[in-house]
Amino acid sequence: MIEKDDKKAWVERSIITKFRKTIWAPFLEALRAYRLISPGDRIAVCVSGGKDSMLLAKLMQELKRHSDYEFGLEFICMDPGYNSENVEKIKSNAALLGVPVRFFKSDVFEAAEIVGGDSPCYMCARMRRGYLYARAEELGCNKIALGHHRSDVIETTLMGMFYGGQIQGMMPRLKSNNFKGMELIRPMYCISEEDIEHWREYNGLEFIACACGFTQKLAESGQARSVRAEMKELVKQLKQRNPDVEKSIFKSLHNVQLDTLPEYKSGGKKHSFLEKFD
Repeated sequence: MIEKDDKKAWVERSIITKFRKTIWAPFLEALRAYRLISPGDRIAVCVSGGKDSMLLAKLMQELKRHSDYEFGLEFICMDPGYNSENVEKIKSNAALLGVPVRFFKSDVFEAAEIVGGDSPCYMCARMRRGYLYARAEELGCNKIALGHHRSDVIETTLMGMFYGGQIQGMMPRLKSNNFKGMELIRPMYCISEEDIEHWREYNGLEFIACACGFTQKLAESGQARSVRAEMKELVKQLKQRNPDVEKSIFKSLHNVQLDTLPEYKSGGKKHSFLEKFD
């Protein structure tokens, strides 16, 4: 049986050895390509307790250990209404992996369920982000880092096309509209969820999944799965015919041919191909 300290070292070593090509290299690629971190930054790494955010925490620790420039890290975890079992699971994983997480509570789950009606997920995400920005600001941070990955980017794009009637991506870096001087960064932007799952399984780790009451109610009632789950299944089916389909979709977001679109929006203003037609 691997001891606690040995487990932490094993997990850290695996990131830059076993998963060097699939996780560490894409992580560094995102940092470079999107200029996510600058010397002197103080970054609040947001830990939800799932596989994505815990890997993000370890990646940021490894980066700080090996970086040739100085930046600060805070690891924050909001308890938006988790049950005691999930809270303890997050704390035990943080201790096991050597992530010094600062915990704080909110009533996001309860409020989102009341305000959000039958579809509280969007409201929940917005409220959570607001609380995270505020906590990060209190700690003197100028950025928050979230654990969204390449698969999230792809699924969000497909959801917008199939259900929102729009082509809309997920940005690797955003300036906050409500917290002056604060930015949101997504350092795992180029990493696939499949590789994150391989990392989790290889290291024998167990993390919480989405732990909100709304999701639990859907699971207990046997109601239809989420739209995001449908997109995951669609991509899975497409990969059977084209193993590189995820890479192609992701690349397309960096290769938009505006001259071939009848209409597009920029800065909230709609433009038509007719503007340049004559």
